[in-house]
Amino acid sequence: MSSDLSIVSLVLHASLVVQLVMLLLLLASVLSWAIIFIKWRVLRDASRAADDFEDRFWSGADLARLYERIRAEGDPRGMEHIFAAGFRTWLRMLKQGGASPLEITEAVQRSMKVALSREVDALETHLSFLATVGSTSPYVGLFGTVWGIMNSFRSLGAVKQATLSAVAPGIAEALVATAMGLFAAIPAVIAYNRYAERVDRLVNRYDNFLEEFLTLLQRQLAQQGTTPEGMKTPSAEAARA
Repeated sequence: MSSDLSIVSLVLHASLVVQLVMLLLLLASVLSWAIIFIKWRVLRDASRAADDFEDRFWSGADLARLYERIRAEGDPRGMEHIFAAGFRTWLRMLKQGGASPLEITEAVQRSMKVALSREVDALETHLSFLATVGSTSPYVGLFGTVWGIMNSFRSLGAVKQATLSAVAPGIAEALVATAMGLFAAIPAVIAYNRYAERVDRLVNRYDNFLEEFLTLLQRQLAQQGTTPEGMKTPSAEAARA
């Protein structure tokens, strides 16, 4: 009986519907783990890139040179993307001429908001899948369990004498579906909550940088006029003061 009640035996001898449920949950679990590892790497790289860019930005760097360097590297991400979008609009508005400081500031802000929105979309990619797996997998597994138990009782009604050995295999194979549903759901829920928190923290950093950079541009317009030449960021200590 122990051989008959092994996990492999229960899966192989389950009804077609229960097997399809198990296969669906297995695929969901595999995809969830793949997304978990991919998002871990993406968020780790995004956090490190934000740290590196902030160090460069608040080190008294020449913004025109920093922008040219980012443009030469190509395909900026995170804070670099937000900065490049804002500074590119800044340069375009200066070349066009005739725009007031308020119009320039508003144009730069719109460009950076669009870049920020795209970065948020990139960070949140596939998180909804983890949320879906975490919320629906237990119910999918429960459906397989109910179906398997229903079949077990139907088979039990066809025999003259009901015994535990007759009904146990059917109930056991049905419960495997619930176990697989929980196995798929628990890591997905944990990863989703963890990654959603990290995304929120990164988005807050991006938003804070956007406001700080916009304030820096406003000071440039008020103090030195509409020219990007020689425009530098203050040091981190001066920015905090």
